Amino acid sequence: MTEQEVYERLTELFREVFGRDDIVLRADTTAKDVKGWDSFTHLNLIVGVEMRFNIRIDTNEIEKLNNVGDLVAIIRDRSV
Repeated sequence: MTEQEVYERLTELFREVFGRDDIVLRADTTAKDVKGWDSFTHLNLIVGVEMRFNIRIDTNEIEKLNNVGDLVAIIRDRSV
């Protein structure tokens, strides 16, 4: 899966979770950049990523995520 494909699918997920069609993700996007991104929505995003990309992300990896680019890297590493 290409990086662009990951961003497209991830953007769809973010738009669904936040109920907003105006979200545009970049590698440096963080929770501060998206209104409503709190700990609860963060968990919803992680579960959504695991389901949508058919991967597992462990707690240590979740704690180390600094931005969307970090999440994309995990997805790309695990996607087939």
